[in-house]
Amino acid sequence: MSVGVGIVGLANAGKTTLFNALTGAGATVSAKENVGMAPVADERLDRVAAVVGPKKVTPAAVRVVDVPGTGAQLLGNLRQLDALLVVLDGWSGTRDPEDDRVTLALELLLADREHVERRLERVAKQAKSGDTGLRAEVAELERLLEHLDAERPLSDYDRELPPELEPLTTKPMVEIVNGPGGVDLSLELELAELPEKEAAAFREGGSALEEVVRRLFAALDLVSFFTAGDKETRAWTLRRGGTALEAAGTIHSDLAHGFIRCEVIRWDDLVATGSHTEAARQGLQRLEGKTYVVEDGDVLNVRFSPPR
Repeated sequence: MSVGVGIVGLANAGKTTLFNALTGAGATVSAKENVGMAPVADERLDRVAAVVGPKKVTPAAVRVVDVPGTGAQLLGNLRQLDALLVVLDGWSGTRDPEDDRVTLALELLLADREHVERRLERVAKQAKSGDTGLRAEVAELERLLEHLDAERPLSDYDRELPPELEPLTTKPMVEIVNGPGGVDLSLELELAELPEKEAAAFREGGSALEEVVRRLFAALDLVSFFTAGDKETRAWTLRRGGTALEAAGTIHSDLAHGFIRCEVIRWDDLVATGSHTEAARQGLQRLEGKTYVVEDGDVLNVRFSPPR
C-alpha cells in the first residue's frame, strides 16, 4: 500500500527542516507545497539482500507533504493522506510546545468545520429534491457542525461519519517536539546529509528520524514484508491484518488478479539458511492462499497466472 503523511506546524516550528531530513529533497521555505518520498530504514532488508545478491535493493517509502501554513484551504490538501506529523516548537524560546499543540488542534478543528459546512451547503441544495438519503445526510452534517462548534474533534464523534468526508481530526497524529527534550531537527538534517557511518559516529544511540518513522508505523498499524529476487529485493508496507492477496496487489495489480499461491518464509529463517532452496528443504518455506494474514517480516513470492 502507498502511505502518505502530512507535516503540520506553526510558523518556524521546523516543518520544512523535518521534510528535508526525511526526504533529502533540499526544499526551501516558500509559499509552495513540498512533496517528497522518505525511505524507511530497515536493517532486515539489507540482511535479506545479502543472501539473495540482487542488482537493486529498494526500501519501503512514505510520501511526505509539507504545506506552507495552517489555513483551512492549505490543511485541506492533507485530507487524502493517512496521518499527520505534528511539529511543535521547542527550540526558539519564544513559544511553548503545549501552546503550539493547542493552537494546531484548533486550526485542524476549524478546517474540519469549514469542510463540513461547505458539504452541508451543497447537500442541502440537492436535498430540496426530496431525496430521503440526502435529507438524512443534511441532518447528520448539522449534528457534526454542532459537535465541532463545541470544539470537539471528529475523533470523538459517537456516530459513523459520512463516508464522503475526509476529516483531519480523525487522522493518527505523531507529535515531534523540535528542540531540547525532543528531536533536534537541524542536527538530524545535518546528519542525514552525511554518509551513514559518519552520522552514526555523532549519534548517541539510534537515529531520531528512524524513531519518528517507527512511531508512524505504530500509529498507522503497519507491517513490512519483503520480496527477494535476484533483480530486485524490496520492502513493502501493508496494514496489519492484511492478506496475501492484498500484499500481491500492493506489489502489482496483475499479481492480485492472477493470484494462485504465495510462498512464505520468515526473513530471519531465510538469512539463517542462506537460500530459498535450503529454507524449503528444511521445511521453513510454505505455501499459503489468498486469505493468509501477512506478518511483519514475511518474505513473499507470489505465484500467479499472467494476464492473457
